[in-house]
Amino acid sequence: MELAYKVKDKPELKKIFFFALQQLLSILAGTISIPLIVGNGLSQSAALFGASVGTLTYLVITKFKSPVFLSSSFTFLGSMMSAFAGAASVAIGYVGIIFGALMSGLVYVILSIIVHFTGTGWVEKIFPPVIIGPVVALIGLTLAPNAIRNLTTGNVFVDGVSVANPYLCLGIGLVALLISVIVSIHGKGFIKLVPFIFGIIGGYIIATIFTLIGNGANINALKVIDFTPLSHIEWYPRFAFLKLGDGFKDLISTGTAGKYFLLIFTLYVPISFAVFSEHIADHKNLSNIIGTDLLKNPGLDHTLMGDGLGSMVGAIFSGSANTTYGESISCVAFSKNASIITIVVTSLLGIVISFIGPVMTFFATIPTCVVGGLSIALYGYIAASGFKLLKQVNLSDIRNIFIISSIFIVGIGGLAIQVYYLEFSPVACALVIGLLINLITHTKKDKKIDEDMDNISKKE
Repeated sequence: MELAYKVKDKPELKKIFFFALQQLLSILAGTISIPLIVGNGLSQSAALFGASVGTLTYLVITKFKSPVFLSSSFTFLGSMMSAFAGAASVAIGYVGIIFGALMSGLVYVILSIIVHFTGTGWVEKIFPPVIIGPVVALIGLTLAPNAIRNLTTGNVFVDGVSVANPYLCLGIGLVALLISVIVSIHGKGFIKLVPFIFGIIGGYIIATIFTLIGNGANINALKVIDFTPLSHIEWYPRFAFLKLGDGFKDLISTGTAGKYFLLIFTLYVPISFAVFSEHIADHKNLSNIIGTDLLKNPGLDHTLMGDGLGSMVGAIFSGSANTTYGESISCVAFSKNASIITIVVTSLLGIVISFIGPVMTFFATIPTCVVGGLSIALYGYIAASGFKLLKQVNLSDIRNIFIISSIFIVGIGGLAIQVYYLEFSPVACALVIGLLINLITHTKKDKKIDEDMDNISKKE
């Protein structure tokens, strides 16, 4: 991919601001959704603050060579909800989610140390393109239902159901997507590099017009935006670590500390190993975009350490484990801007905005359907990137066909396995099955074919 700005490039100051704003908007919906879904007093502002601080930690450890934003991981959503459900009080739940996120980050730190001393050769053998390609594509494809669900949903709810007409939401979301497409393809100069900003603005204006008409005529079907949050603004972040004191007191008084920490360990640690492959997939994808193999420079040990410590630092403030965001990677690709300074400014902007209640609340009113429209492009790019990686795979080899088809069908089919507190997502199950088939069927002859295909791909 031909980039307008490479990793070390520094765009003009005003351009950096709009690039950073676009990055922030691309990750915002996912970031603030975690507190809303989990509830129990988790703060949206704290989630943005934690993500931003975690990203800065990641950037420092990766030597400012990997342009991606870290934010709240949906992979641990079930773990967070179970942590609160298994706690004797909400305060204990905060101890659980922070402890769990710290443990999951520690897994990455340990893996980083292992990679540092053993190298990445074993990683390349275990996760060849025939595994990573379908897994990357699967990550994008499994997000598709979220995009479509959001695409037909407004922000005004009654008894948990959106009151806006789903076809109206669909139209608004598609218009936002269409505006982004037109700006990206036909825009001039810098404008074409920030298409999602125009998509969000256009979609928000249209949604506002329908909502004002709906409010005036009392027609619920036209009420797309919920403006009520503006009347009770959260003026400052409510950091998760502030609850730890009361949580530890409750643990001691109830005498459940040992049992509860064991529960948290089983909720978080196994999943951390499962999402290790997603870390590799994300960085392989980003490597293809920026033209530098991040697993070699700065190295997988640095990216793992950065991801682990970034997650741990972020969790102290937000309670949620962080991870590299596919939306951020897609945004880098669509904007053709891999400038690391953009991610730095995005993080700083996130920290500042998390303390500005009105702005943070305004962002929270962005229509869900608009986010859904833009997600079609963002998630779709992740899937397309996975298919692009398959160019390196010999599709004449029936073994590879079995691996790829198994990963796709298991993942898209939604196979998920839960054993006691352990829950393995469809992506994790698909990965395990793909790895098993690859391990069982791999021969010396296959290795020679793979090496030849790799050489051909490099020459191309």
